[in-house]
Amino acid sequence: MMLILNAQDTVSTRDSRTQYPHFLANSYFSVNMGYINYPFTNVHMESGYSAGKVHIPNFGVRMIIGYSFLPGLSAQISYMRPILWVEYKDINVNNSTRSVYMNVGGLTLKYRHALSKKLSLFGEAGLGIVTRSGFRIDDEPVVTDATYSTVQTGVGVDLHLNEKWDLGFTGVYTPGRSSVKQPPVSFISVGFRYNMRPLSQEKVIENASTGLIFPKNLLQVGYTTNAAGYGVNNALSGDGVPIFWGGDIEIEKGVSLHYLRNVFHTKKVFALDVGGGLSWWRSSKNKDAFFTLSLMPVLRFTAVRTKPADFYLFYSVAGPTYISKVKIDDQVSGKHFTFMDYMGIGMFAGKQRKLNAEININHYSNGNIYAQNPGLKIPLTFNLGYTW
Repeated sequence: MMLILNAQDTVSTRDSRTQYPHFLANSYFSVNMGYINYPFTNVHMESGYSAGKVHIPNFGVRMIIGYSFLPGLSAQISYMRPILWVEYKDINVNNSTRSVYMNVGGLTLKYRHALSKKLSLFGEAGLGIVTRSGFRIDDEPVVTDATYSTVQTGVGVDLHLNEKWDLGFTGVYTPGRSSVKQPPVSFISVGFRYNMRPLSQEKVIENASTGLIFPKNLLQVGYTTNAAGYGVNNALSGDGVPIFWGGDIEIEKGVSLHYLRNVFHTKKVFALDVGGGLSWWRSSKNKDAFFTLSLMPVLRFTAVRTKPADFYLFYSVAGPTYISKVKIDDQVSGKHFTFMDYMGIGMFAGKQRKLNAEININHYSNGNIYAQNPGLKIPLTFNLGYTW
């Protein structure tokens, strides 16, 4: 028995990254989809304008990241929006159509009361931030831009499927504001919640005992070029398969330096890295030069393992970023705070997986937390890296 325990302790000591780090243990994320109502009408247009029809798509999504710091009590950050934007059609009987972009952010406290082992009721309340990007005709505002803080409330039911997964039914309400001609937003949805509870010691030891390599530190240099165009970006964004984002501001070239550290991995496939990066960019139209400084989480999925190399897919979402210039190619991209997203394919090569190569596409935007959000489209980037 003593020999077994010592062997287990040695394995656990050798690789502690198979247990959730402190900032992830007892956290959760959820995705909810359902009916969103935001009753825009001609009342919300400026004086002198009217539309023959206002089309309001009612399918919406709400994404949540939360942390449970007491039994039944958690804090969460949310992002809610319609999948498609509201459209004003036949404005002033001239057949023009314009869209209004709107989303609601939230910072709420959630209290959950257990009715049984399988069922809980919950309520949430806190800060709501409504952001709307309107439109102009002949340089005259028709629906104005707006950003304001308010309250956000919600109630719902959680059905506990197992230790990791919950199924939730939720109703959320955010008030409108007459001073900026913004209607209220209500959302009724169903969704899933994934709970990241600390893993058992047996599971930690099992995941650390495979002998498979998950590199701990990664340093990369990258070069970006639009020599091959933006076909990959367009194919994976709204113009094609909508799994990534495009952007109205196109980048011509760039160079970057990234450092990533692995903080968690499973037995064979999944790894979570966190790190930072510094990049220099030049735009395609006006050749505007600027730089970005980012923090980013990277989700890595190893698809194929072979003797000479391991091949993986990766995706990074909403990395907080400082952007040095806010007006690029004659467009205002928002403010100096934005987010970075990127996705691609890569490999770790060599006996100890010391060598790294990747190809990815990037995107910068502020997630509509500011009224101006054209987005930056970053073409193919080629990275070379070294691990230790």
